[in-house]
This record gives sequence, C-alpha cells and structure tokens, in this order.
Amino acid sequence: MKVKDFNYDLPSGLIASEPLKQRDSARLMVIQRSSGEISGTVFRDIGRYIYPGDCVVINDTRVIPARLYGRRKTGGKVEIFLIEPFENPPTALVRSSGNIRCGEVIGLEGGGEAKILQKAEVGRYVSFSATLEKILKSGHVPLPPYIGRDDLPRDRQDYQTVYASRDGATASPTAGLHFTRKLLNELTDKGVKIARVTLHTSYGTFSPVKAEKIEDHKMHGERYNLSDDAADVINRSRSSGGKIVAVGTTSARVIETCASGEGMVRPSSGISNLFIYPGYRFKMVDAMVTNFHLPQSTLLMMVSALAGKDLIDKAYRKAIREKYRFFSYGDATLIL
Repeated sequence: MKVKDFNYDLPSGLIASEPLKQRDSARLMVIQRSSGEISGTVFRDIGRYIYPGDCVVINDTRVIPARLYGRRKTGGKVEIFLIEPFENPPTALVRSSGNIRCGEVIGLEGGGEAKILQKAEVGRYVSFSATLEKILKSGHVPLPPYIGRDDLPRDRQDYQTVYASRDGATASPTAGLHFTRKLLNELTDKGVKIARVTLHTSYGTFSPVKAEKIEDHKMHGERYNLSDDAADVINRSRSSGGKIVAVGTTSARVIETCASGEGMVRPSSGISNLFIYPGYRFKMVDAMVTNFHLPQSTLLMMVSALAGKDLIDKAYRKAIREKYRFFSYGDATLIL
C-alpha cells in the first residue's frame, strides 16, 4: 500500500491546541465494525459500550519534561529533545541554527551542560554534567509541534494521564487523557477489569513515514513491559468471554507484541518495533479507544488495520464535517 493513500485534508481550526477543562467531556465517536454504523456521544458515557468481564488495558507510562533548551558558546540557540533518556548514554534530536560538532558543550537553560556526542541510529548521543533528574527539572513538556504553542505549567498535568506512574515517555499516550479517576472507578464498580501495561511512547510512535510504500517503513523500537499480573487479568477476561479494550495504540502494541498462538498474552518486557498496518490480523485487541490521528501516520495505519480503511476514511470525513477536535488534545473514537 502507498503512504499517500492515508492522506486527508484537515482544516487547521480543528487541531486542538488546548485540553478541555473536564477530561471526560470530550466527544466520543463510536465506530461499529460489524455494521459500519458511526455514532456520537460524550466520553464519560463510554461505559455504555464496555461490559462486566471486559478488560480495559491502559498504558501507565509517565511523560518526562524531555525538551531542553540551551545555547552554544557563540550564543546560538539549541533544542535538545530526548528520545531515549534512560539509555547510557541518552539519545536526543538536536536542533540548532548551525552544525554542532561532536564534543561541543551546550549551556542549558536551567543550569548544567550537555555535551553533544556522535550520531546515533536516530539523533545524537548526549551526556550531561549533572544527573538526569536534575537536568529534567528545567525541562519542558514535549508538546507536539502541531499544537502550535509553547508549553505552559498546566501542561505538566494536562498532558499526563491520571494513572501515569512510570517515568519514561517523551510523548503522551493521548487516548488515556480522557479518563478520570471517577470514570475508571465506575468501570471497575460494574465489573470491568483494568490491566496496566507500559510502553514508553517515544519517537517510534510519531516519527514520519518517509517510505513510499508502507511495507518499507521501519519502526523505531519502544520499551514495553507486560507484567505477570497484567497478563493474568487479560487472560482471565479473554477466557471468560470478555472483550479486550486497548486504550490507545500504545496499549494495543504491547498486547499484540505479547500475544501467544493460543489467544492469550505472555508476560514479557523488551523493545517492540511492531508495525501494524492493513492486512495485519489482531490476535488480542477486540476494541480500541483512540484519538484522531495525523495523516500518513503509523497510528492512522493501525486503526485502519483494525476497523478497515474504508470505514476509517468514512469516520474521518464525518468527524471533519461535524467539527470534532483532532490530535493529542482532541476528541476520541471507540472502535468496536
């Protein structure tokens, strides 16, 4: 398939630059795969579609302030965007007005220094004059560029899910932003199971597809973990006939990476570079909560694999007509 087949025109006014005051007040587009029906509701009513015995799989990664600003000795501005912050040494995308030499030292905005090292597979290796914990205190929330504004103090909370607990993401698993603690409690009170997995969302999720054919795209690996407890919750739901609802493409990638040939998942951890696009047969995911995705992105390709490209095209056309809010701080879809 061609990457250009996943393009669409989006009015810039539909890109959400700010979150809603109430997370669960976002609109929810419900896409029924069996009938092709597309309907709308409010996110807080998602429990109408999730039943006792179902399992909701959430990604508990926590976004770190991965965007660092500094200056060269010449005074030129430098942006250091960490993509693998906990590697030794870390890797980052480095942007400046001129070429930065290997070994050049950058003075950081909040104090301390970063030394830019040789090229990595993606970006550059870097080293810091202080611990990463200290360096990140002056870091900025890594909002996507399409939001079109600098980060604000409130983004440290708004761009984080309410259940985030494991530091490591450099991009938010944004489908989870719509959940409140109250809504999660309502689901568990009715007998819905919650399984926590971890995928540290990074460059692999959002890197542009530069190949002409999607089959030629190589996914950048992202670190994941599926614990014994989470596997047990998921497998018990599957065995009892409950559906597995992935909250976001990241949760879906974890459980598909860990799927066994027996219709279950096996606990494991490591690096996933699983690329899901039309033609892929899902082994574990029965339904998915997800946002509206960028044109020609791997995320749009994944939801097209689950729902079918024609149905996703139809849903996106409807979303544009009805002025849904798109991308990270935007509205949500539920694919059933």
